[in-house]
Order: sequence, then structure tokens, then C-alpha cells
Amino acid sequence: MPDSTADSLSVALFSEMFMADQLARTALSKALPKGMELSHFSVLNHLARAGEPKSPAQLAKSFHVTRGAMTNTLNKLEWAGHIHIHPDWDDARRKQVTISPAGRKARDAALASITPIISDVVRSIGTEKVRSMLPILRAMRERFDAQD
Repeated sequence: MPDSTADSLSVALFSEMFMADQLARTALSKALPKGMELSHFSVLNHLARAGEPKSPAQLAKSFHVTRGAMTNTLNKLEWAGHIHIHPDWDDARRKQVTISPAGRKARDAALASITPIISDVVRSIGTEKVRSMLPILRAMRERFDAQD
């Protein structure tokens, strides 16, 4: 027989997570520089932090999106001059994506616009509570990642 308390707790947890995700995405999307989408910022931030070229397939896998969806995002970023897409010199059939200097500036501007929002949330909740939540959220992410 299912544990109704655990089921209720599960539903409450995920309901809160989904609502928080939606509210955070909306707030951050509004704060991003004109023309930048959250997906654009996420890819630029990933490339800036990675410090090395990534293939479109690697990026799609990292973001758990289809290759087609990633190609669409990459085309928009390339058109804006924020990334460079070039052949993989080891295997010309593949492509590599790097962030451009303009992309770094755009990522830095976006980060500057959203940092006050996310910092305010952390301050209002309390750094110790947030620090204690991170291992739980990381474990949840890893659990879902293992199901892929």
C-alpha cells in the first residue's frame, strides 16, 4: 500500500519547485538585456565557465534538449555575434562552439542584470538555509540525471 504521507510530501515538494522555477524564469527573463533569452544566457554562461570549445551535441546533452533545439539557440547566438561555430580540426565532420569576445560581454551584462535579483532571494532566505538546500537539490538533479 502506498505511503500517502510520502506521496503528499512529494507532490508538495515538486509543486513548490515548479512554481519557484516558473517565477524565477519570469523574473530573470525580464531582467536580461533586450533581445537575450534565458536559453541564450545559459549557453553563454556555460561556454564562459567551460573555458574550452564544446560541440553542439555536447551542449544539447548538457542542457537536456534536442539537437534541433540547441541548433536553433546556437544559430541565434551566432547571428548576434556571441559565439563562433567552426569545424573541429580533429574531425571535420563535427563542429565546435566557442564564445566570442562580444559573447563574453553580453554574458557579463546579463549576469550583472540578474545578480541583484538572485542575490536578494538568497539574502532574504538566508545564506545558511540556501547552503543547506544545495546538497538536496544536487542529489535530486543527480537522481534525475541517472534516469536519463
